[in-house]
Amino acid sequence: MIINHPLLGPRDAAEFYYLGDASLLDRPDWQAPDAADKFYEYQYLRDNAAGEHRELWYHEQGDRSWLIVTRDTLTHDITKVELAHDVALAKQADPANTGREG
Repeated sequence: MIINHPLLGPRDAAEFYYLGDASLLDRPDWQAPDAADKFYEYQYLRDNAAGEHRELWYHEQGDRSWLIVTRDTLTHDITKVELAHDVALAKQADPANTGREG
């Protein structure tokens, strides 16, 4: 599988480590009244739906960047690759932005 790195161009997936669902970027507020329940959901509950999925990948054998890769779990086709840093900054600027559009 080839991941088209936003800065470095096409790279073999062997250079990367898969780190899980990209929703891990949305860490719950530890001071919320329901923090224990929210952290339980954050840590242990995941959807395992077939189809398009946003994933965290770490470029360990390259520039050590974190990427959000949008990939179809049925075909392994990659439709979008973004720097996780850029997605996080966009979310801070617009909290309603989930990073899933376009």
